[in-house]
Amino acid sequence: MPANIVIGTQWGDEGKGKIIDILASRAEVVVRSQGGNNAGHTVVNNGQTYKLHLVPSGILYPGTACLIGAGVVLDPKDFISELDNLHARGVSTDNLKIDPRAHVVMPWHIVLDGLSEKFRGNSDIGTTKRGIGPTYMDKYERCGIRMYDLTHPEVFAQKVRSTGTLKNKIITAVYGGEAIDLDAVIQEYTEYGKRLLPYLADVSVLTYEADKAGKTILFEGAQATLLDIDFGTYPYVTSSHPLSAGVCVGTGVGPRMISNIIGVAKAYTTRVGKGPFPTELNDEIGEKIRNVGGEFGTTTGRPRRTGWFDAVIVRHSVRVNGLDGLAINKLDTLSGLGTLKICTAYKMADGTITRNLPPTLEELAGCTPIYEEAEGFDEDISGCKSFEELPESCKRYIARLEELCDCRIAMIGIGPDRSQILER
Repeated sequence: MPANIVIGTQWGDEGKGKIIDILASRAEVVVRSQGGNNAGHTVVNNGQTYKLHLVPSGILYPGTACLIGAGVVLDPKDFISELDNLHARGVSTDNLKIDPRAHVVMPWHIVLDGLSEKFRGNSDIGTTKRGIGPTYMDKYERCGIRMYDLTHPEVFAQKVRSTGTLKNKIITAVYGGEAIDLDAVIQEYTEYGKRLLPYLADVSVLTYEADKAGKTILFEGAQATLLDIDFGTYPYVTSSHPLSAGVCVGTGVGPRMISNIIGVAKAYTTRVGKGPFPTELNDEIGEKIRNVGGEFGTTTGRPRRTGWFDAVIVRHSVRVNGLDGLAINKLDTLSGLGTLKICTAYKMADGTITRNLPPTLEELAGCTPIYEEAEGFDEDISGCKSFEELPESCKRYIARLEELCDCRIAMIGIGPDRSQILER
């Protein structure tokens, strides 16, 4: 039975939530592998809009097992709020499980995230200040607090006092911030642990057993390839591995389990925060794409930077993820823009031409896009029921993206609802 991975191929916000929702409706198990509440999936299901940050998208389907892997970092306060919101809307979370190895976002992580960004000044990373980076830092420094600890009060109190004392010294002595009341943290977060204890289970084992039982599994992650800590536009990246390989690490399964890897991209390009963006449009067209496409962050509400489709970065994603197919979202947003442009390669600072993403920020910052033009369209395509119904110019645009990205385009999004996905 298929085990699918859904991966973002640009800088995030590609509309993975909609693709994940469609595949989740066909899956028996949905597993979240990495990231935290610094990202979100917007899912339109049965006319209702859900903004999910930590809970897997399969939660909208009764009977679907939803698993949060060890690679996720979880803010318990925010997570419980998300659970309460789902319960208030009649959504059950009985089938939700969290790996006890998953690390907990603590108050000092959030404080340090904000203080370190302020310290960097104009060189800040542009994080969401949700404490994700500092939580992963503690994970690799081996002083992190895990879900097991949170749900065992004596262990938790000891670790809070040990780690929290050190973090308070950094907050006060290094950054001049205000110390955190560790006793208050212990009291507050112990209650969160009591609430979340029933959700704990070994996700690696559950996923393995599901595969052995022949169940259909969907792996979902947060962020996207260009935000990967190693293969993204470092340092303007996240603190985990949103690549397909990161799924195996974050959930504790072997790569042989995976049968299909789907990449998601927009019919144009966006990114949030700082960092090089070769095809960025700082003009009326960029503004129109932003407004028509609703390009504002699910988690932060920040306006996204917009630009033409960049085949260089998507080719990079096809390669490093081993993609089997692509889903192209928001083709409808390009209607009425006139002639469209596609970035096929970069001209580097020394004048050489490259079709590959440069490995360093400095090289990428010196690149200018090389464009080819494509015929635009003015029709409203949001009501099309099949690929064949699309205008010929849309079909040619999709065909050209396939050629440039060297990957089959299997799904095309023409609107926000899951019914507005054309499958080929």
